[in-house]
Amino acid sequence: MVKRLLVSLFSLLMVVTMSGCGDDNNVFVKPAKVSVLHASPDAPKVNILIDSDAALSGVDYAQGAALEDLKANFSYALAIEGILPGGATATVIEPLYLTFNEGMRYAVIATNDLANIEPLLVSAEDKVVDADQVRVQVIHATASAPTVDIYVTAPGEDITTSSPLGTLSFKEDLAPVEVPAGDYQIRITAAGSKGVLFDSGSVALAGGSDLMIAAIENAGNNGIAPVQLAVLDGETSSLIVDTNTPASLRVIHNSPDAPAVDIVVDNNFAAPLVTALAYPNFTPYVDVPENTYNVKVAVSGTTTSVIDADLTLLKATMSSVYAVNTVANIEPLILSDDNRKVVTEAKVRILHGSPTAGNVDIYVTAPGADIFTAVPAFTDIPFKAETGYVALNEGDYQVRVTPTGSKTVVIDTGSLSLSTGNVYTAIARDATPSETPGTFGLILLDDFN
Repeated sequence: MVKRLLVSLFSLLMVVTMSGCGDDNNVFVKPAKVSVLHASPDAPKVNILIDSDAALSGVDYAQGAALEDLKANFSYALAIEGILPGGATATVIEPLYLTFNEGMRYAVIATNDLANIEPLLVSAEDKVVDADQVRVQVIHATASAPTVDIYVTAPGEDITTSSPLGTLSFKEDLAPVEVPAGDYQIRITAAGSKGVLFDSGSVALAGGSDLMIAAIENAGNNGIAPVQLAVLDGETSSLIVDTNTPASLRVIHNSPDAPAVDIVVDNNFAAPLVTALAYPNFTPYVDVPENTYNVKVAVSGTTTSVIDADLTLLKATMSSVYAVNTVANIEPLILSDDNRKVVTEAKVRILHGSPTAGNVDIYVTAPGADIFTAVPAFTDIPFKAETGYVALNEGDYQVRVTPTGSKTVVIDTGSLSLSTGNVYTAIARDATPSETPGTFGLILLDDFN
């Protein structure tokens, strides 16, 4: 009797044990549908950690993505860490212990400015959307914006006599709505007002899509709309900016032996965009509508062009157009600018713009440090190459440029004070007419000025 009882208990234990193992081996558990979005406008790039492991790395502002390999009905610890200068990290959102339920979809949004950063969890029932329909859920994720009305209409529809789709305060969302696939216009106004704060223009919403659309802060330096729309489709993200946002560009004269020049757009020599720009000067940013333009750089006061190029400028982009090289070989160099301020770092970009210096090494050190035994921060940099934006801690630095493999300094900035939340651009250049021939200098842009 005792023996039969022990056998029965052992058999029952085996059944229970095998049932528990079946969660991993025999019972299919659906993946959880979870996306994340970086919506903290002054925060650095972030890593998304799941159970202390990096699930996503280097996520920049306004970027979002799906988290893969998460099972529904399981609990996970989700944390977010900011990436600091030098690659160090600091936790900005402590672990959240979350269970993502089967039959639901989620977005975890890091919102508010970095000093007040907080997680916003948005969820909705997971549904299969018909091929001729699109489902949209709108989220107010901008701490600096007021309570707003949301209008989603046919393109061009007058909203003055329309009722909003809904009214949202910060961190609130509208329940998902299904509408026929097609072209729509999304407009945002202050609650109770018809004055448009954001206008998407006509946007195509594809059939079968299930979208979470978050209004996040416009952290760029162009356009007057306070927000932009980050669209999460369950896999990746895209951005919708206000339809009236211009393209912004500036021009830098960095051709050492070229005369003063005019910048002429679409052959309008009677009214140049820029007049009498002399080496090594530069313009402020100029706003122009999105378009493809013919741009000529002409000797000032003449129609003699030294550069003739077509330039496509997209709305919400910021670009710098450099006239580089000696006048016999003058050419345009176009770089995209990223002027978003990050409160944990100074952003520094250095461009090799000297046609006569050859390849160079760049040392970034404490003021007065001996570079004889130092390793350059950037090595063997050719003419027209640039470092990209480098994150540095706030403090005093000295930048020195030498021919590659040499310790002979040809450019020395002296002591530079860099502040977090600022953006700095420096261009290595040849001598001006008033300087000693064969020497070199710097053109300093952005917060250097």
